[in-house]
Amino acid sequence: MNVDVYGTLVAASLVLLLGNRLVAALPLLRKWTIPEPVAGGLVAALAVFGLHSFAHVDVRFDVSLQTPLMLAFFATIGLNAKLASLKSGGPMLARFLAVVVGLLVLQNVIGIGLAYALGADPLFGLLGGSVALSGGHGTGAAWGKVFTERHGLQSATEAAIACATFGLVMGGILGGPVAQRLIKRLGRGDPAAARAAGAGTDHRAPAAEPGPQAFEEPQAEQPTTAAAFIETLTLIAVSLAAGNVLARWLTGTAFELPAFVCVLFVAVLLANGLAVLGLPAIEHAVALIGNVSLALFLAMALMTLRLWDLAALALPVFTILLAQTVLMVLYASFVTFRVMGSNYDAVVLAAGHCGFGLGATPTAIANMQAVTARFGHSHLAFLVVPMVAAFFIDIANAIVIKLFLALPIFH
Repeated sequence: MNVDVYGTLVAASLVLLLGNRLVAALPLLRKWTIPEPVAGGLVAALAVFGLHSFAHVDVRFDVSLQTPLMLAFFATIGLNAKLASLKSGGPMLARFLAVVVGLLVLQNVIGIGLAYALGADPLFGLLGGSVALSGGHGTGAAWGKVFTERHGLQSATEAAIACATFGLVMGGILGGPVAQRLIKRLGRGDPAAARAAGAGTDHRAPAAEPGPQAFEEPQAEQPTTAAAFIETLTLIAVSLAAGNVLARWLTGTAFELPAFVCVLFVAVLLANGLAVLGLPAIEHAVALIGNVSLALFLAMALMTLRLWDLAALALPVFTILLAQTVLMVLYASFVTFRVMGSNYDAVVLAAGHCGFGLGATPTAIANMQAVTARFGHSHLAFLVVPMVAAFFIDIANAIVIKLFLALPIFH
């Protein structure tokens, strides 16, 4: 059964409404702060899986809007990135980046070690490590092609996509429970107390930014106008067009980067250039478009999951992914949380780290939104995570992967 682009958009909208109703109706989902797109998207994915398994009907959605929605989301992250704010949060950003790089290395060590112990090709360990988990679908597909063409690993791309899909699901599920347990560790059981956790330390957001960041309040009404909406949409369109051109220019060079990173980079330059000219991006419109793009992208990504591909994973790869899931929970709880200050900001950072350490940047933002909607703002987390998860991690991951490929075991 083929669903055209309009039907897919309708289905994604219904998935979001379903997720909203599920979270409102089921205390367990609220307790573990499961994001609404994740709740609704997984129900839709299970329904599609049921049709495939029992009715032998394959539902094929037209996902041509999925990539533009993802790129629009990353453009809004760039338009919201003020270099002055990043400079003031620089020490914490550098600390968080170091934590993230540590996980990249551990993911590959565990992946390669388990693959070797289980008698599988060590390249599958890399695919089930930082390539497809911290890297996501795009990075996984790109390296899968390289592993097939240069190393002769058959079905590498399919394995990478399956691993990334597993990570996307688990990243969206685990962020909330990890945050919940860390909140209990702080001894802060209610939102007001959790909001105050960490007060008096130097780990809070800069005092110059007392209000919430653009993506912190997805449910809040945004007081924007048609003119502001169109102006922001123009900036996003320019970022997408120029970012894709830049990505094509860099293809095949030593500086090759995914298209969404190029879009983000262009948006940062555009926003800060306009700010210097006294024409800053309109934050409310940026937040509105960004949150809508994020929600629809996640709904489409989750409702189109081919869960039967996960069921078909070979035992060694599935074992590696289970180990990586345990690693992510332990690392976020005992490394990310402690290194980032053992306070409320660190809780939200840990939830975000689960999102992109296993899944993708949109999952990280959704995790943090679910946590802060219940326990209060974390300006620092929404300042640091988008830039690290959307920009720096891809550069760091490429370097880490190449260093591992230089090991004798791959030659």
